[in-house]
Amino acid sequence: MKILIIKPSSLGDVIHALPFLKALKESFPHAEIDWVISRGLKGILEDNPLIHELIIINKDEWKSIERIPVTIKEIFSLKKKLQSKQYDMVIDLQGLLRSGLICYFTPATKKIGFADAREGSRYFYDSKVSVQPDSHAVDKCLTVAKAAGAKIKDISFPLRPGKEAGESVNKLLGNIDEYVVIVPSARWMTKRWPAEDFASLINRTPIPCVITGSQGDRKIAEKIASFTTGKQAIDLCGKTGLKELTALIAGSKAVVSNDSGPMHIAAALGIPTIAIFGPTDPLKTGPYGWQTNRNFKVIRADISCRPCRNKTCKEFICMSSIHAETVFAALKEYL
Repeated sequence: MKILIIKPSSLGDVIHALPFLKALKESFPHAEIDWVISRGLKGILEDNPLIHELIIINKDEWKSIERIPVTIKEIFSLKKKLQSKQYDMVIDLQGLLRSGLICYFTPATKKIGFADAREGSRYFYDSKVSVQPDSHAVDKCLTVAKAAGAKIKDISFPLRPGKEAGESVNKLLGNIDEYVVIVPSARWMTKRWPAEDFASLINRTPIPCVITGSQGDRKIAEKIASFTTGKQAIDLCGKTGLKELTALIAGSKAVVSNDSGPMHIAAALGIPTIAIFGPTDPLKTGPYGWQTNRNFKVIRADISCRPCRNKTCKEFICMSSIHAETVFAALKEYL
């Protein structure tokens, strides 16, 4: 049996789909499961023993007008490869036009996706799965797993950092054994807790804090570092790939994060996680199980306009009204 999972992005969404992968493999242990993933996120799935092959696409570069000739060649090459695979089942967990077209390109006996998939992608499915709109993203994926014939024995995340990644992180950290990971960035500006508040939290924390993120997050990290005292802040922005980021989080005492992909990595690994939420709803995208798991804490402001899911805001009160004292009170339990 050959199965294709289409879930190219984003980081948090890919993490949410890992229990789906586990349930599928447990139910069909002899199946070859391939996964369509964006090139920038392949590190989170590489060497996963449950995956037969990663099919990598340059999703972000396909938006570039200058690359249209190259993109057309890549799409035709992808189409040819998918048509040669002879899948029995294709499952689109992304639910957008791009993923729907990939599903359409792929000959298969059965094509499954969300009934509420956007951009017309649902018209490419044979089986449309209805999910509760207010349920967590992990539970939505597991509902699709059941529709595909999988049985859910337990919910866990097949995600483990490799030995080499751990060794790389040890070299970056030097002699530091205990540390807290700080994730100050997020895809939306409205999901970012102010840099001054992160710095105030770091100044209160008795062990070193490692600031992580991409190369593009260096300005945020530098701003935080400028407000911190002593040598408490260690900036590793742009110095870790996804494998190293996973290893860094796995070795930490706790993670303090905005609503972001690294927050979901921490939760998947079972690391104590302090999640700071503003415009988004933790019931849908918070650390999975946070309402019952004592290792996970969600901090949010008690204001009537939250959650709004707005990517822009003039007042920004849902994040700015969360104080460092509140976050540290939650964090110190794990130190």
